[in-house]
Amino acid sequence: MKKFICARCGECCRWPGAVKLEDAEVDAIAETLGISVEKFLADHTRITPDRQHLSLCEKENGECEYLSTDSNGLPCCLIERAKPRQCREFPEKWNFPGWQSKCAGKFGDE
Repeated sequence: MKKFICARCGECCRWPGAVKLEDAEVDAIAETLGISVEKFLADHTRITPDRQHLSLCEKENGECEYLSTDSNGLPCCLIERAKPRQCREFPEKWNFPGWQSKCAGKFGDE
């Protein structure tokens, strides 16, 4: 069985679109950020276009607001320890059209 090996390129975080949040993820992200759930909901989430879910907000350029760079200039997630399931399951259970041409990760043997 092939397992996806993430290259930490950050391209999946640069793709615009909804990152749907589950209830427990809201609590975990707020705790990770050191803010109240109410502040996180008000300042860092939006309703998805179908009005069915909450989503993380994006920067004006479409990338995730939690995409940053580490001290070596490499992409990193500011909420890594509370990363939403949708992000953790990329690309096996969630991906976007054309992701293979943008993503530096690959499938390899377990």
